[in-house]
Amino acid sequence: MGNLILVRHSVTAASSAGRNLGQRTDPPLALEGGVLAGRLAQTLGTELAELPHDDLRVLSSSALRCRQTADALALGLEVDGEAIEAAEGLLELDYGAWDGLTAAECQARDPELRTAWEADPFETRCPDGESGSDVARRAFAVLDPIEAWLAGDRARCAIVVAHNHVNRLRLCALLGWPMREYRDRLAQDPAAYSIVGFGGREPVIRRVNAGPA
Repeated sequence: MGNLILVRHSVTAASSAGRNLGQRTDPPLALEGGVLAGRLAQTLGTELAELPHDDLRVLSSSALRCRQTADALALGLEVDGEAIEAAEGLLELDYGAWDGLTAAECQARDPELRTAWEADPFETRCPDGESGSDVARRAFAVLDPIEAWLAGDRARCAIVVAHNHVNRLRLCALLGWPMREYRDRLAQDPAAYSIVGFGGREPVIRRVNAGPA
C-alpha cells in the first residue's frame, strides 16, 4: 500500500510563545525551526529507507513556514525542490480576530464564544474566521485525491507538510473518531509526522505525532 507522511511545519516564534498563528500573517520559521526541520529530514530519510517509494511526491501548504519546512525536507532527501506542489487548501485554520492571541486572551475577549469553541471547534467558528469543518472541507479536497493516488500502487509515497488543525482533522477522520474531538484526542507537535498506509480495506495508521530523532 502507498504511504502518506503527514508533517506539521517546524517551529515559529508564535508556536514557541503559544500564540495562534493562522492565515493573517505569514512568518518564517524561527532559527531553531530550521535546525529541527533538518533533523526531520534525516529521520524521514530513515523512514523512507523502510518504505517502498519509487514514486515520491512532496506537497506543502502555501504558508511560508510550511514551504520552508518542505524545502528543508527536499534538500535533506535529495528531492528536486522545484517539484514541491503548493496547495492553498492546506492552509491553517483562519483564527480571525483570535489570530496572534493566546488561549487565555481569547477567553478574556470572547468568553462565551471561546467556551463554545473549546467544546466543539469543528462546528463553531472563530470570530470572523473559520471552524474546523471549514478547514476540513478545503483540506480534504486536497488530501482525498492524494490518498486515492497512493492506494493505486504500494510503491507510491507522498509527504504532505501542513498545519496543526489540518493534520489533526485528517487523522481524526481516518481514525473514525468524532470530529468535534479532534483537538482533544490528537496532538501535532512542530516538525512531528504521522504515517498512514492506503490500499487496503481501511487506512493503516503506522505513526502518529512522531518526532525527529
